Amino acid sequence: MMQEYIEIRGARENNLRDISLRVPKRKITIFTGVSGSGKSSIVFDTIATEAQRQLYENFTMFVRNFLPRYAPPHAEAIENLSMPIVVDQKRLGGGSHSTVGTITDIAPVLRLLYSRVGQPHVGYSNAFSFNDPQGMCPECSGLGKKMGVIADSFVDLDKSLNEGAVQVPVFAAWENSMYPGSGLFDNDKKLRDFSAEEMDLLLHSKPRKVKMQFGGGEMNVTYQGVIEKFTKAFIKRDLKTMSERTQKRVAPYIGLQSCPLCKGARLSQAALHCKIQGKNIAELSALEITELISILGAIDRPVAGPMLVTLRERLQHLVDIGLDYLSLDRETSTLSGGESQRIKMVKHLSSSLVDVMYIFDEPSVGLHPRDVHRLNDLLKKLRDKGNTVIVVEHDPDVIKVADHIVDVGPHAGKRGGTIMFEGTFDALLTSDTLTGRHMKQTTPIKKTFRSSTGALAVRHARVNNLHDVSVDIPTGILTVVTGVAGSGKSSLIHHVFLKQHPGAVVIDQSAVGTSTRSNPATYTGIMDDVRKAFAVKNNVSASLFSFNSEGACEKCQGAGVLYTDLAFLDGVKVPCDVCEGKRFKEEVLQYTFDGKSIADVLAMTMTEASDFFHQKEIQKKLQALRDVGLDYLTLGQPLSTLSGGECQRIKLASELHKKGSVYVLDEPTTGLHMSDIEHLLSIMNRLVDAGNTVIVIEHNVSVMRNADWIIDMGPDGGHKGGRVVFEGTPRELLGVKESITSGYLESV
Repeated sequence: MMQEYIEIRGARENNLRDISLRVPKRKITIFTGVSGSGKSSIVFDTIATEAQRQLYENFTMFVRNFLPRYAPPHAEAIENLSMPIVVDQKRLGGGSHSTVGTITDIAPVLRLLYSRVGQPHVGYSNAFSFNDPQGMCPECSGLGKKMGVIADSFVDLDKSLNEGAVQVPVFAAWENSMYPGSGLFDNDKKLRDFSAEEMDLLLHSKPRKVKMQFGGGEMNVTYQGVIEKFTKAFIKRDLKTMSERTQKRVAPYIGLQSCPLCKGARLSQAALHCKIQGKNIAELSALEITELISILGAIDRPVAGPMLVTLRERLQHLVDIGLDYLSLDRETSTLSGGESQRIKMVKHLSSSLVDVMYIFDEPSVGLHPRDVHRLNDLLKKLRDKGNTVIVVEHDPDVIKVADHIVDVGPHAGKRGGTIMFEGTFDALLTSDTLTGRHMKQTTPIKKTFRSSTGALAVRHARVNNLHDVSVDIPTGILTVVTGVAGSGKSSLIHHVFLKQHPGAVVIDQSAVGTSTRSNPATYTGIMDDVRKAFAVKNNVSASLFSFNSEGACEKCQGAGVLYTDLAFLDGVKVPCDVCEGKRFKEEVLQYTFDGKSIADVLAMTMTEASDFFHQKEIQKKLQALRDVGLDYLTLGQPLSTLSGGECQRIKLASELHKKGSVYVLDEPTTGLHMSDIEHLLSIMNRLVDAGNTVIVIEHNVSVMRNADWIIDMGPDGGHKGGRVVFEGTPRELLGVKESITSGYLESV
């Protein structure tokens, strides 16, 4: 059969330099190149955008009103496209009502199973849905949590009532003394030794009359449990009737607690009493995928057959893609970018559509080297069904499975946008491109390791799957936290370490701004210094040089474009005819600084601006941006157009000047080309040499080999993880058999 191609001619989107290329259909094509070289401009802004635009044109005008609108990409021709399915790294939102079960469409089948097979019979499948009024717990409306009292603050389990075990700061002295004076308890017994009934009486008892001694006489008083009394007095009361002072005093003792009725299960009591194999639907949803599969395998009711086939197939997809450690009740908002992307893939695995164009954005993000082969198997499976697979990727182990590789470069921004290489993996290795050269290089384990200056302790961590973990994180050196996905790295650092050490500087991949009005210059504070310099030079107000303030073009309000809504047709965005897209009033552009207007300055790259400005403060901030490899960005590029890796590095640049800090970096190699990783390592080393403590959660082997200290979590994911497998230098990790990471560290 003759090979068909997706044809692209004259593409000029973003920094693309009028490029033309052919992408083979029904093959795996991987796009490589440094960050900002133009890979995403070809794959997402040209191929995916045009395919989605043409697909949506097939719908009626009414339906198109509800769909995203895409302007045609800047290209002479884009031909031979298939229907696109874009699987990106955007984290799954959906709030607390969205879980792994709901997003993968596994939960509806499980609900159907319970409505047909569960005993006692409850009703239709929506009676098992916490998003439906029929199935949700009436107390917490299906959230599983409710505003309640943080009881630990009020009772000391190591004391008896006579020793003052109950001390509620917002109660009057006589109210606190009511508990030992009630005659209901053994006042010399430690609270830790109370039975469940005694504890319930102390904390949750409803109002009851008791006799108490007061001033030598006896008196009838109303006794209430500590939490019951606090809830009635401060939580069930209208906030407006409370003074601001009282609200402030009460606030530290109120937070989201597990719902007292459903105990966090989110469902009605009827749904929770209905069971299969002795377990209700909430208990099954809380199991890890592998355990759930084995329980479903034991159901032998004929009526359950078709539902069990579907469930097993979908659950097996989660296992195949390396997410077997998740549970169906896990909220999607707690998943990492890599986990979110793999969850999205699961939805397409059971699809029987063929000749589809699958487009992936760095699918290896968040994957331990051990699990990359699973991803590769998935890409091959999609191709072998007759689909076109297009991937933007930096991981050499993923690049190896490509049928065709397109290398974009040679550098980033204005110095990129050119096709450097097209061909097979073997041909790439012999090419003299930046990617080809770095594919052949390996970073050896470093020879000498820094000594720590102290330690930051983590004690008794039990969040998610952590098994009572206590570990000391050394200070003054570079520590890398490793382990397979789901081993407990994020739980240890984000959920426990940062709570116990809140002063740490966290640099993750969350977006730095979604507004077209914020840019690298405003985010890092360079713009304040630039405006000041222009104002002093021209003896006018600094706010004139802001397109969000006085200086904004009056017609477009400083947006630079005019947007015309054409109802059901694609909206039209055109450059403002007054400022010609420059965003500023005409008179503002008359003021110059060394011959350049404020608009000219915003169009400069970091490198150009560094050559242009000589002010110390501006130079320092520009140097930080160049240090993190963002020298190709312009000062005025909207932050909403940056990738996850670029967002992370811009945060890093704005924090670089601090000394004696603790830095936590979450997978900083995301979105980085192999050549940029060396750059990143030199920044981390510079931070440590300046007296900082750097803690990195990372899967990249080059970063591991450069660490002074490694904390390896595991040994596997989910309930098989959550322990510290190893602590020590990278050299000491070699040969540690119980560590999965160890084998990848030495395979140079």
